[in-house]
Amino acid sequence: MRLLLTSDTHVPKRAKILPDALLAAIDEADVVIHAGDWINEATLDLFESRSRRLIGVFGNNDGPPLRRRIPEVARAELGGVRFGVVHETGAATGRERRCAERFPDLDVLVFGHSHIPWDSTAPGGLRLLNPGSPTDRRRQPHCTFLTLTASDGTLHDVTLHRLPPRR
Repeated sequence: MRLLLTSDTHVPKRAKILPDALLAAIDEADVVIHAGDWINEATLDLFESRSRRLIGVFGNNDGPPLRRRIPEVARAELGGVRFGVVHETGAATGRERRCAERFPDLDVLVFGHSHIPWDSTAPGGLRLLNPGSPTDRRRQPHCTFLTLTASDGTLHDVTLHRLPPRR
């Protein structure tokens, strides 16, 4: 099962449109996971119209219309892997421990908010993945998103995609 992980799209406030490479990856994925900060319903509508299956949560910048349509926390089993999705996990220091305590029943937690790509494993095995942002790199060298494959209870080919600078 091919998955695309993204977060913090921030359209139209920090970017007017989504990058072509992200749109192509949406079209290729079996499941798209978005970890919040969509900003507007049009972006959610676009993801829904292009995704075979979409799992998304709201972020701290998402207002009432988005919060009525998507949850704060989402869970799904994909390819035998138990995924959770949330926007915020707090400070980097102690993140693995906090998340493992909060989500003891998961194999992978996808999160956003920081715009900083993250891939770590908590004691006990919970893997934490943050795809960064495809539109707002903040202090990072590139805008990013993640792709991976989930099958037989294992993740494979976890790839961070670096996007070219916006014009």
